[in-house]
Amino acid sequence: MKVAILCGSVYGTAEEVARNAKQLLTDAGFEVLLNPRATLADVQAFAPDAFLAVTSTTGMGELPDSLMPLYSQIRDQLPAPWRGLPGAVIALGDSSYGDTYCGGGEQMRELFAELGVQEVQPMLRLDASETVTPETDSELWLGELIRVLKP
Repeated sequence: MKVAILCGSVYGTAEEVARNAKQLLTDAGFEVLLNPRATLADVQAFAPDAFLAVTSTTGMGELPDSLMPLYSQIRDQLPAPWRGLPGAVIALGDSSYGDTYCGGGEQMRELFAELGVQEVQPMLRLDASETVTPETDSELWLGELIRVLKP
């Protein structure tokens, strides 16, 4: 099974979580695309069977600039072949920001819903005010995702 990881990071933490996720998925036998600068054409050429979005939140609850071009391309084109595919989201944020906490992840969940990507696991929220090891803190959740995606 091919899993595309869509990653958006400001200071590199979300990218570290995504790299760790790629390693765990690869070790479990999945083929994984992780390119923080991927375009829609890159993702379509990979022909994913599932999606994992890993994103931090910036500004007033927005996606990082690094993910915005891909997000906009997907939203503008809404690729029909992705309807019904499994997907999940890991959101990084800081709960001290209140209403905008993990807003980038919420945007990815909404995009997946628009695409018809089936959320197979509740979004994981990693709170910067509570953890200094988000890549480790995501491993239990990722283990469950791997079990859900395994054929």
